[in-house]
Amino acid sequence: MFFREARDTGSNRKRNAVFQAVDRMRRDGSDITFASVARAAPASQWVVHTEGVREYITAAMQAQSAPSAHDEHIGRKSSTAGIRTDLELARQDIKALRHENARLKTVLGERLGEQREVESAPSLRLRIDQLSDVNNRLDNENSCLRGDVSTLREQLRSVEEVWQQQGGVCVA
Repeated sequence: MFFREARDTGSNRKRNAVFQAVDRMRRDGSDITFASVARAAPASQWVVHTEGVREYITAAMQAQSAPSAHDEHIGRKSSTAGIRTDLELARQDIKALRHENARLKTVLGERLGEQREVESAPSLRLRIDQLSDVNNRLDNENSCLRGDVSTLREQLRSVEEVWQQQGGVCVA
């Protein structure tokens, strides 16, 4: 009987140590798991899984995972504040994206203008070549006409000389 009483006393002491550790962990807000309770008690994994103790630890874990009314109220406040913060961050992102969008539109317009210039360059070159050809032809015609004017002036001088020699009388 003596051994049985000693064993029961030791078991009760270990069980009470586990119950006290669970209560202390609840007050401290420590994370309650079977392993953490065994370390805090200190007790073996076998003790924390015995009938009665296991249910007490499981109830403590469930109570810890369920939000309290106070936690829900704080959660709502946090959620509202979090939503407001998210909204402000989203507004800042939108503003930055609008600025980036405007910058990209400007760059795109410039690039399209450059592309139009590049695409129109061959047609402009063709038009320049055509105008150069016309200009060269007109220069040649102008040179020919200058030559004709010179010839006509010479002929006019000759006619004026003959006319003056005849006394200014026109012979028809």
